[in-house]
Parts: sequence; C-alpha cells; structure tokens
Amino acid sequence: MSDLDISVVICVYTEDRWEDILAAVSSVRAQSHPALETLLVVDHNPALLERLAKEYKEAEDVLVLANAGPRGLSAGRNTGIAAARGEVIAFLDDDAVAEREWLRRFAEGYADPRVMAVGGRTMPIWASGRRPAWFPEEFDWVVGCTYKGLPPGLVRVRNVLGGNASFRRTAFDAAGGFATGIGRDGDKRPLGCEETELCIRLTRARPDAVLLIDDRAVIHHRVPEAREHFGYFRTRAYAEGLSKALVARSVGADKGLESERRYTTRVLPAGVVRGLRDAVLARPGGAGRAGAIVAGVLTAAGGYVVGSVRARKGGATFSVVEISGGDRGGIS
Repeated sequence: MSDLDISVVICVYTEDRWEDILAAVSSVRAQSHPALETLLVVDHNPALLERLAKEYKEAEDVLVLANAGPRGLSAGRNTGIAAARGEVIAFLDDDAVAEREWLRRFAEGYADPRVMAVGGRTMPIWASGRRPAWFPEEFDWVVGCTYKGLPPGLVRVRNVLGGNASFRRTAFDAAGGFATGIGRDGDKRPLGCEETELCIRLTRARPDAVLLIDDRAVIHHRVPEAREHFGYFRTRAYAEGLSKALVARSVGADKGLESERRYTTRVLPAGVVRGLRDAVLARPGGAGRAGAIVAGVLTAAGGYVVGSVRARKGGATFSVVEISGGDRGGIS
C-alpha cells in the first residue's frame, strides 16, 4: 500500500502547546510513508488560528482551519475529516510526536480491504523524567497512552484509541462522524470514549469491518506534570465513568462495556496482586499501585452510575453528524 494517500488531522486548542504542535507537524513531515497533507484544526481560538496560519503560510503540505462545529475535540476531528483529501485519515494528538514508520504501519494494515481502522501504540513521556512509582501501567489510558492489558502485536480490537488512530474515509460514510457531547472540550472535564462509540457504531453499520491495532505504529505522548498527580488520576477516572455511561446509552451496555468487563475482571486484579507482591518484597510503589488500581475502579464506577442517572434523566446529550467532504475552508 505504498501509494495509499493518508491525510493527518491534528486538533489544537491552546497556544500553551505551541512547541508541541510544531513538533507534532515535524514528525508527520518526517514519515517514511509521506502524508498527503497535515490538517491543523483550531478549536475556537482566533489568536492561535492566526499564529499557525502565519507559521505555515508557505507550506503546501499543511492546511490550517477553524473548527466548524461546536467547541470540542469531536467537532474538530469532524472538521478535519470533511476537509481531508486522503483515502485514509489519521489522527495525532497535538502534544505527541510520531515515530518515522508510523504512517507506513498504518498503510500496511489497509492492504486488507475489510480493514476500516488501524490504531497504534502510544508511549508516555513523563514531565518528571520517569513514571511516578505509584502510577499503575494498567491505568496509562488516564494519560492518553496504551495501557497494560492490551494484547501485543497486530491484533483485531473492538475500538482504536483516538490520539493514535486512522480510519478509511468510507468508515465515516458508513457510520457518520465522531459524536459531539462525549469527548474532550479543551481544559474542561477530561471526558473521552468518543472513538469507542464511533468504532462500535461502525461495526454495526458494517458488520464485516475489521479494526486493528499495530503496536509498531508508535507515537510518544507528553504527560505534563499536573497529570502525574493522584488528583488528576481520580478526576480522569471519574470522567471515564461518565463517558462510558454515554457510550452505553448510545450503543448498549453489552457492546459498550464488552472490553471493560475483561479489563476489570482479569487485568486489574492481576495488577493488584503484582502491586501487593512488590510491597511485600519492599519494591518501591507496590502498595501505591495496588491502591491506585482499587481507587481508580471505584471512582470510574461512581462516574458510570452518575452518568447513567443523568442520561436517563436527559441531562446528558450527544449527537452524530454526517460528514460531507470537500470543505477546505483553510487559511494556509
């Protein structure tokens, strides 16, 4: 699939990540499988939009455009999808850099015409230089990274993870775009799961669809110091519960919680046992990791209960939009 055209969408929202944004774009430009284009979608930040437009004014391979929908990551991604020209559309977080073979690994996955999505492996770059001793690898999803418990290699999955993922354009034709009202909105409560909801919706629309993760498609994701603390861990776990409640409302609890049941009944108990064993052996952080896993499960469960109650009362809403291609209202 060396001739596969891949557009890369990077959604951005704050000038605080200026250097990270430039690094993300540079990593796309350095790919062994060249991207057709990079689309920078700015989420309702006119100053950042103007600054990026100036930065890439002479760049034929970078398009800067404003989020055409409501504030938030999902609408930003939908804006990028509508403007993209590639047969495949890849998504990269604005505070991440991709390894050189990232797009080539994605392209290889699409050799099978049944494959509708390919994701990769996301590695944390801790601001402090090392993983906090108490932070369990089973909860690396809290900081947007691949977590312990996902199968290694090239494997079929229920859903890919949004910060390091790609989809065929026809996937959006079949299923629509990302649902707004589920995912992140800048620095507000760190919701997520919009890619889970989309993937489940996709496989319902296309029962023959195959979704893959290739752990050789690697990106490195920056984890700021503020996210290395237990307070953020707990907030993010609670938000995950809220988000999972919305996903279950959209696609049903059976599919919406299918992978989570295995995770909570097999992966997490094994993590607690490892943590307690490390504590007995006087290894740093063992008790903290075991405690964090238990706290994370309970906090996420609490968020799920609250989210389910809100959904039943109509207090939480989300919508799915159809994606119409060809809207390239960029300014560079």
